[in-house]
Amino acid sequence: MHFNAYFQHFATQNVKNINKHVILNSIQFTPGGISRAGLARQLGLTRSAITTIVSDLMETGAIQESAKKTGTSGRPRTLLEITPEAGYVAGIDMGATHLRVVVSNFGAQVIREKEIAFDIAQDPEICLEKTDRLLQELLEEANLTLPQLSSIGVGVPGPVSADAGMVIAPPIMPGWDRFPIRKTLEKLWGLPISVNNDAELGALGEWAYGAGRNAKDLAYIKVGHGIGAGLLINGQIYRGSTGSAGEIGHLTIDEKGPICTCGNRGCLEALSGGGAIALQAKNAVKEKKNTQLREISTKNISAKDVAFAAQRGDFLAQQIMEEAGEHLGVALAGLINIFNPDMIIVGGGVAQMGDILLEPIRKTVKERSLLSATTNVRITTALLGRRSSSMGAVAQALSIAIHMIAEK
Repeated sequence: MHFNAYFQHFATQNVKNINKHVILNSIQFTPGGISRAGLARQLGLTRSAITTIVSDLMETGAIQESAKKTGTSGRPRTLLEITPEAGYVAGIDMGATHLRVVVSNFGAQVIREKEIAFDIAQDPEICLEKTDRLLQELLEEANLTLPQLSSIGVGVPGPVSADAGMVIAPPIMPGWDRFPIRKTLEKLWGLPISVNNDAELGALGEWAYGAGRNAKDLAYIKVGHGIGAGLLINGQIYRGSTGSAGEIGHLTIDEKGPICTCGNRGCLEALSGGGAIALQAKNAVKEKKNTQLREISTKNISAKDVAFAAQRGDFLAQQIMEEAGEHLGVALAGLINIFNPDMIIVGGGVAQMGDILLEPIRKTVKERSLLSATTNVRITTALLGRRSSSMGAVAQALSIAIHMIAEK
């Protein structure tokens, strides 16, 4: 073959390969599936190009035609979807105080899941051993073995260098700094592993399967023991130059406020995180203030207890929750002015408290954001609840798995 002809052939094949992966992404992240015509419109490709690439992908088993569904015109149409039976993946969410593992098929349909108490401050080896035990337990319940998984996504509560597969100077993960998480787990499980920040995965999970579907620019705020944000721009996770983008929990809200885990004073996390909410309640009980929380042992008071007390009309608990929401609103007003997203999703364990936290957030955002920035933004709670990050990890694992199949 002449050099010019060879180069043209190589370029054509390379473009086709790129388009193949773009098509896979479109099929994976379009709820309910997408038609060939829809792919052509979305990607600006000809129907014949789409037909050729789709045929190749169907031969690999990565995608399939779904049952015929009725379009808006009443005419039946065939949609394309990822083949659910093509394989299995796992998504793992390591939080500060919880560990959730999800096993799903290629259709992101959850087969088994479980959450247990966890302490991320323990040595990495101890934490990863617990993670392995829980994963193996779920696989056994599902009558699956580790080699039957195609890949695993993992989320951790710290700044992640995705390329290196490790956390860099994490405030609440002592002993984890530059620990080779991905390499350790790849050696342990013998599978492709992705490691990402848990809030980033929360954003991805809600965008792919939850409240953020169809959002173009989205911020997911994970309010758990600590606070973090995951940012999606044009459907892509934005990590920043070192993986620290979205560390909203360490914005200074009150220069003279309480000391944060990062060493600074008055960070958002030290004022509105689950640990901070619980600490404020414990101090109030020690000071013998009038509250229903005095019925609980001081050392056992959690943010959830404070929220429940607030919902039952406890004035002190309501004050604590309202102040936490206001501080979050101040931080989110700044984020909205800078980032200008079309949606903010508040998730994490503390966010499950609903309007008691969300209303002061919305009120403060309205007061402090620029009108032009808040015109289109919608602030809502996570549709997936506590599943957001683990389902984001599933989405990452699925992306790895189906693209690997497409390369065969």
